[in-house]
Amino acid sequence: MPQDLMEKIVSLCKRRGFIGPSSEIYGGFESCYDYGFLGTLFKNNIKQNWWKEMTQYRNDIIGVDASILMSPKVWQASGHLTAGFADSLVECQKCHHRFRKDYLKDDKCPDCGGGLTKERKFNLMMKTFIGPVEDEAAVTYLRGETCQGIYMNYQFMKDALRLKIPFGIAQIGKAFRNEITTRYFIFKMREFEQMEMQYFVKPDEKEKEKWFDYWKKERMHWYLSLGIPKENLRFREHQKNELAHYARRAVDIEYKFPWGFDEMEGIHDRGDWDLSNHGEHSGQDLSYYDEASKKKFIPHIIETSAGADRSVLAFLANAYQEVEGGRTKTTEAKKETEIVLRLNKELAPIKVAVLPLVRNKKEIVKKAKEVYDLLKVHWMCQYDETGSIGRRYRRQDEISTLYCLTVDFDSLKKNDLTVRDRDTMKQERIKTGELVDYLREKLERR
Repeated sequence: MPQDLMEKIVSLCKRRGFIGPSSEIYGGFESCYDYGFLGTLFKNNIKQNWWKEMTQYRNDIIGVDASILMSPKVWQASGHLTAGFADSLVECQKCHHRFRKDYLKDDKCPDCGGGLTKERKFNLMMKTFIGPVEDEAAVTYLRGETCQGIYMNYQFMKDALRLKIPFGIAQIGKAFRNEITTRYFIFKMREFEQMEMQYFVKPDEKEKEKWFDYWKKERMHWYLSLGIPKENLRFREHQKNELAHYARRAVDIEYKFPWGFDEMEGIHDRGDWDLSNHGEHSGQDLSYYDEASKKKFIPHIIETSAGADRSVLAFLANAYQEVEGGRTKTTEAKKETEIVLRLNKELAPIKVAVLPLVRNKKEIVKKAKEVYDLLKVHWMCQYDETGSIGRRYRRQDEISTLYCLTVDFDSLKKNDLTVRDRDTMKQERIKTGELVDYLREKLERR
């Protein structure tokens, strides 16, 4: 399966309304994708889980939502407008396709075998204009990373909320990079979403090392807690020649994607690079006054930077399973290969599906819709009456629905229904009046 797993994931995402090409009626738009209803629910569940872990369940991290558009001075100070935020570009002299130099194995075009030009630096920032006149005075940029918005709010939040070091500021938001080469579906795109946290600590090496190691463990634990097995995750320390211009140390959390281990999140020691540069360029004092020592210093930063879209892809790859010969035990079901998406209960887009056994019996349909109305105020639910019950079970398995509730003829007499578990296939008869408590016990975080 590893060879064609990506193709199967892309197919499932399109067929079931998770993710599809952007601007598809015009032939699509390269490396840009739209999240459909189920994909939006799924991605939001990932982001909400991360947000709760970072802000709601802790008392040392707060969150912000900074503007995508900022003063171009921000990007000048951060180093994003220099060669430090650029890739090496080469172009085929025959077909004129462009590639990142470090992605190529030799000096020939991988598409047509033509010769390549000499490499040149290509800045990744996406330029735009503010106002009615498109001149240099109106130039700004779509943010290349979300963390700079956090730094712009560091002093604002520190003073307004009286934050004491160590503390963190978290943000989820879009970032934009004019990548030369995009790849692997939603793994590497030009428009993507980041989940970043900047943790501000004292400029003490032992203190930094302690917090760096702490956040390595915390972030790895998050993926493990959401169902990714330990053998599919690993740390990779960056060598000195790999480090970004701001980083003193960097460790990636890598997931074993269908093409091999690749980065999903980075933990970085950014030192005082960011606040020092922004303080110098803005003329503002961004130091922190420590009441205990009566000293001022520029905080150092430990960063955790996760890709929301890469997390979507990793969780999809981890959850995708094919069952040969089928597992739906109904007379209508054909015994062909069935797909089950075993997402963690925190992440599954639909928690409960309500299915009337037949749709030509008004009393059963009425009862099923009453159950759906009862449950939809508590969880994201779906009502489905189209097709045979076996086909409906299979559709729900493919979108990772945790529980299927079937209203049948006995339900009209006994006021109960069948609850089917996605993973175990076990079925229980539960009274309608006990449904909310039963499902709450199954679905709530423990």
